[in-house]
Amino acid sequence: MTSEDTRAARTEAVRALEAEFGELINQFRRIITENANRVSPGMLPGAYKVFTTIVRREGITLSALAEALTADKGQISRTVRELEQLGLIQRTPDPDDGRSSLLSPTAFGLERLAEARAPQESLLVDALAAWPVDDILNLTRLLHALTLGERPSA
Repeated sequence: MTSEDTRAARTEAVRALEAEFGELINQFRRIITENANRVSPGMLPGAYKVFTTIVRREGITLSALAEALTADKGQISRTVRELEQLGLIQRTPDPDDGRSSLLSPTAFGLERLAEARAPQESLLVDALAAWPVDDILNLTRLLHALTLGERPSA
């Protein structure tokens, strides 16, 4: 195999991977849209993303949230106010910075999220039921390396 054949084969493989990621992203978008509506009818997927990021990173500041989502701080601020009004999140004073607040989910917010996720909770587990655990762990390792832009460890 020549270097051109290797380059062509690699390019074709990457294109196939990109197509599969596109399909996967479409499925996740559908799930996120459905979950957002179950958390609060009419909730937009972007607000759901903000909410679930707050849940994952409990005790996050508005600035850190905007940075984590690579989003405009003003838009994130408006979304946070909406989530507060819905009773899904709360603000508490930041002990490290009196000018700032920490965002965290409320008990009601966690309950709504659990109820929203319940219908699809086992989809991935079911989809991977026939996979050996080592394959699942290997896929996780490879995706982690890809996300970081690193070469996968052996």
